[in-house]
Amino acid sequence: QVRLVESGGGSVQAGGSLRLSCVASGSAYCMAWFRQAPGKEREEVARIDRGSMTSYADSVKGRFTISRDSAENTMALQMNSLKPEDTAMYYCAAHSRYTLSCAGLQYSNWGQGTQVTVSS
Repeated sequence: QVRLVESGGGSVQAGGSLRLSCVASGSAYCMAWFRQAPGKEREEVARIDRGSMTSYADSVKGRFTISRDSAENTMALQMNSLKPEDTAMYYCAAHSRYTLSCAGLQYSNWGQGTQVTVSS
């Protein structure tokens, strides 16, 4: 079991930037950021494996950048050019064991979430 703590959420105007951070209590092979807006399903925003291979949702490509420091068990999400539709609760997720692919993974470790609100 890996404990995850997110930070960095807040309120910004459209076009602004925020940086989310996630600190894990142990090592993880796959790490990802998810978000859930009111009335909508949770969606994967970006993921990164231990080799720093990344993947992004089409809606955030070119605007968001995921990164990690495996030695420090931390992960970040740099969010630029934010849009009102990015408003959601953002969650950090981690999978501690090796897996062939991080795509479509059912994560068992989740943080409490951090709110991001983008106003127009």
